[in-house]
Amino acid sequence: MDHAEARAAAARCHRALEPLHSMVYFAPEAEEAYAGVGLARGRLQYFASRGAPLGPVGPEVVAATFYNFNPELVARHIPRAWTIASPEAIIGARFDAAGAALRRLLGSELAESDTLTELAALVREAADGCVAEGRVLYAAHAALDWPDDPVLVLWHGASLLREYRGDGHIAVLVSEGLAGLPALITHTATGKGFIEDVARTLRGWSEEQWAQAADELRERGLLDAEGKLTELGAETRQRIEDQTNAAAVAPFRWIGADKAERIHALGRELSRKALAEGAFPPGIFAGRK
Repeated sequence: MDHAEARAAAARCHRALEPLHSMVYFAPEAEEAYAGVGLARGRLQYFASRGAPLGPVGPEVVAATFYNFNPELVARHIPRAWTIASPEAIIGARFDAAGAALRRLLGSELAESDTLTELAALVREAADGCVAEGRVLYAAHAALDWPDDPVLVLWHGASLLREYRGDGHIAVLVSEGLAGLPALITHTATGKGFIEDVARTLRGWSEEQWAQAADELRERGLLDAEGKLTELGAETRQRIEDQTNAAAVAPFRWIGADKAERIHALGRELSRKALAEGAFPPGIFAGRK
């Protein structure tokens, strides 16, 4: 597999696997599991559960590694979360929630199928090809023990590939001079992520902060008067995507073209099932019906 093929495989496999990972952020099983260790529902659960593998770090570390959240929002919940439950307890709850949610979305037949077992093994093999240097959030999650349950192997492996890609994506954004909020605004303007109001609210930014950052992006020539990407803005976002894919090739070069294509095919099959069963609430993504 040459580098161009690996970049394409990184993009295809990311799209195929992403719903299998990110469904946990919207699953009722997750809310219940985190509440069971004392974490109140809301943003506290998100920051604590995704950040727990880092250990009991301060809000600066979580805001830096998550990148596009308002640091003030993060500071309302971290480090308070660690006074409520230990990172180890939160990690255990997260795995329990992910397994229960994925089994519900896929159904018992598919969750126990050879298809899932094959995909789980392939994803784990791909994750073995990731390199930790410069990938802080990936490295923290990669230090966790692998579960035995194939459903959880699939979820954990997809999570590792996702965080590996995400760390590389942040490096690209930094090189492009796009801080967290401007990066969020330009991504929202592509029409491929959250709708604007949802993105602003979930990431904790005020209307004034969003408007000010948008004005600065207009001054840079990345947004037009209506808040849409200019030609330069579209070129910048495409370059960011291309470079993100380039930074994510290692696991797919590790497993080769045939196995990468198998991950894409099987991952797409399972993700379609999860989406059809309501993995995400309606009306939050601009590009998803």
